[in-house]
Amino acid sequence: MTKDFVVAIELGSSHIRGIAGKKNADGSINVLSLVQEDSSQFIRKGYVYNIDKTTEAIQRIVTQLSSQLKVKIKKVYVGIGGQSVHGRLETVDSEFVEPTKITQAMVDGIMDTNRATSYPNREILDVSVQEYKVDTQYQSDPVGIECLHFEGTFLNIVVRKSFYASINKCFSAARVPSIEIVLAPLALADVILTDQEKRLGCILVDMGASTTTISIYHKSILRHLVVIPIGSNNITKDIAFLNMDENDAERLKLAYADAHYEPSEMNEEKTYPIDEERTVNSQTFADVVEARLTEIIENIKAQIPSEYEGKLSCGFILTGGGSNLKHITEKFAEMIRGYKIRVAKTISAPVLTKIENDNFNNSTLNTILGIMVNGKDNCAGDDVDPNDLFQNPIQESSVDTDDTIDTYDTDVDNGGSKIDSGIDVEFGDKHPEEHETAPSKTQKEGVMKHIGNFFKKFLEDD
Repeated sequence: MTKDFVVAIELGSSHIRGIAGKKNADGSINVLSLVQEDSSQFIRKGYVYNIDKTTEAIQRIVTQLSSQLKVKIKKVYVGIGGQSVHGRLETVDSEFVEPTKITQAMVDGIMDTNRATSYPNREILDVSVQEYKVDTQYQSDPVGIECLHFEGTFLNIVVRKSFYASINKCFSAARVPSIEIVLAPLALADVILTDQEKRLGCILVDMGASTTTISIYHKSILRHLVVIPIGSNNITKDIAFLNMDENDAERLKLAYADAHYEPSEMNEEKTYPIDEERTVNSQTFADVVEARLTEIIENIKAQIPSEYEGKLSCGFILTGGGSNLKHITEKFAEMIRGYKIRVAKTISAPVLTKIENDNFNNSTLNTILGIMVNGKDNCAGDDVDPNDLFQNPIQESSVDTDDTIDTYDTDVDNGGSKIDSGIDVEFGDKHPEEHETAPSKTQKEGVMKHIGNFFKKFLEDD
């Protein structure tokens, strides 16, 4: 087995995934190992709320990877996203009493001033330069230009401090000696979007299990990053209201859910089987799916800043598990007119692997592949001794793992820009539990309206 590979772990709300592989000289991706565990009981909307269970899952993931690769693991790239991560726009400026030539030191100074920006209960994870304004002119490189007014605009990508601390505690307790944080939305964009899409403008929508991440690019710069706390699992939970458990609801969603029903195609007598004894009316099922999906798309539409309307000529690029709904592009086209729409089932680079897993071709693994591709360092340690049944699958290090690991590096160099869409979307300021117990008004009105109409009709027919 090769001893030159990158290990990545994605902390998702439905699964924790671990992957090992490398990028080949020809640009293709070689995947050597892939393992996953259900995380729905201890991670919600990307937020770790049970540190012990998350730690145990990380340990099992690393152990399985090490066992399959027959090599100890000395480093892991950790992708983070979800509700705790979002972008905030900041502007830093300087005024001069007489024309002054901008130097690199001045540029570095306003960057440092921005980096020192303090947010309550937030920590800046990465900073992306938007643009510089020299007097009234925007410049990408202001050094050497004389002016009286100089300002820089930055997109600060921030994370809730408690979330950051939780990740730290989990990997420290799992005794992983070195980790490097990767911003999952940016890593995903790098393996999904083409240079042309970033340059001409597009909206990347990652339709996850419990969150939906919207990243807007224009002129090759990230202009907007926001995570809304609704996803495809909300559709499953709404279906479960039709007198079934969530496992049956998920199975029916995967088998029968359609994002764009034509009224002429509906048969009020048709039913779908819940189990051997029970069924659900197909019209009611379709109405429930449509109500929640409509809410999700309306929220996505609301996140497009007005200054970029009509400027994003490459339109929507959909990915993530939720993008697998049948006719999802037709539903987007119906609700958000004037945009191109494509679904990114796979990353742009060819993926080579001996692993039999359909998820390589249905958007589900795009994010963790992006995290892995983002990694640069070799994560392989010493060979595993097949005769030592009690050895640690994680490479021992001089780091004192009883202390908090503080080796988080953010090696992300993407741009970013304005996020002011005129809508106050501060979902990240609330804990996920609050969203679980407080359904939205749209959810109540949409889902319950359709269910209520169904029962009203049922009683009238009876």
